[in-house]
Amino acid sequence: MELLAPLGPLRSRRMFGGWGIYAGDFFIAIIAFDQLYLKADAQTRPLFEAAGCAPFQYEREGQVMRLNYFVAPEEAMESPALMDAWGRLALGAALRAATAKKPPKKSKSKPKTGTAKPGSKMATKRQA
Repeated sequence: MELLAPLGPLRSRRMFGGWGIYAGDFFIAIIAFDQLYLKADAQTRPLFEAAGCAPFQYEREGQVMRLNYFVAPEEAMESPALMDAWGRLALGAALRAATAKKPPKKSKSKPKTGTAKPGSKMATKRQA
């Protein structure tokens, strides 16, 4: 948590037999199996892979499941400056994931059709 503190207010929550780490409302990391895994996406995955970071994976019903989280580079675990850069990659991936999930906003007002009833506020406004 200390290494990721420059990202802003952090909170943790128990999950996967470990901990989920949030920066604000964004899920950015998992602590499991005594490892810190940072969120990745199509844009950042090549950077984690190039650094030799292993993906978060577990077995479920005989199948190996992988999540878009990668072990933080070992050198970043010892350097707040290096971890800041990797943490920002994780936060960026979380922001992009949240943006992709939001459906377009629908208009709450319905189009007005027909005529106003006599004596209603709308009829009075139209007459004025």
